[in-house]
Amino acid sequence: MVYNLYERQLEKQVKTFQIPGHIGIILDGNRRHAREAGLQNPEAIYHLGAAKLDEILTWSANLGVPRVTLWVFSPDNLRRTETEIGGIFGAVEAKMRALAADPHIHRKGVHITAMGRRDLLPTALLEAIDAAEAATRENDQITVTLAIGYGGREEIADAVRALLADCAARGLTTAEAAAIVSPETIRRHLYLADVPDPDLIIRTSGEVRLSGFMLWQSVHSELYFCDVNWPAMRRIDYLRAIRSYQRRERRFGV
Repeated sequence: MVYNLYERQLEKQVKTFQIPGHIGIILDGNRRHAREAGLQNPEAIYHLGAAKLDEILTWSANLGVPRVTLWVFSPDNLRRTETEIGGIFGAVEAKMRALAADPHIHRKGVHITAMGRRDLLPTALLEAIDAAEAATRENDQITVTLAIGYGGREEIADAVRALLADCAARGLTTAEAAAIVSPETIRRHLYLADVPDPDLIIRTSGEVRLSGFMLWQSVHSELYFCDVNWPAMRRIDYLRAIRSYQRRERRFGV
C-alpha cells in the first residue's frame, strides 16, 4: 500500500516536468539475477529479461516517451559460451515474434526497429526482427530500437567505411575524401543517422560504465546507474531515473 502510494506520487511528480525524448537502456544483470533466483537454463534466464521489455514499453508509452533504445547484445558477447549465446538469441527471437502478433503493441502505437551488425546474427533471429519491423512499421507513437549485434566502436568504424565507399563512388581522391571528413559527414553514415541522440542513458546492475553503448551519440547524454538487475527492474526504478534526469541542468558544453 505504501509502495503504491509512493509510486503514484513519483509518477505525478515526473509528469510535471519534461519527459526525455529518447532513453537508452543498457540491459545488464541477467546472469546475476539468475544466480540469485537459482536459475541455470540460459534460455529461461534470458526469457525473464525479454519479458521485462513488455513493462518498459508500457511504462514508456504511459509517460509519453517517444523513443527507447535497448542494448541487447554486443560483439563482445560473442566470447560467451555457445549455450549462453543461443539462450540470448532464442529469447530475443521468441519476443520479436510475440510482439509482431501482439494487438497491445499496435494499440500503443509501438514501432520496433533494430540496429547493429546483422552478419553476427542467425537467420531465424533476423527473420523475426524483420517481421516485427514490418508488422509495426505504420505505428508512430513510440519507437523501440533493439541494439543487437551492436557495438559503439563497430558503429563508428562502419560509418567511416561507408563514408569512404561513398567518396570512392563519387570518384574523389584520397585528399578530397579527407577534406570532407567531419563530425557531420560521419554522423550521416551511422546506423540510424536521423535518430536524435539519447537524452538519458540508464544502465542496470550497478555497473558504472557505458561499455561502448552509443559512443558517438552519448556525448551530451545524462547517465543514470541503477543497482537493480535488469529482470528485476521496477517501474519505480524507471521513474527515479527519469526524475534524476529532470533535476539536472543540461548545458551541452556551454
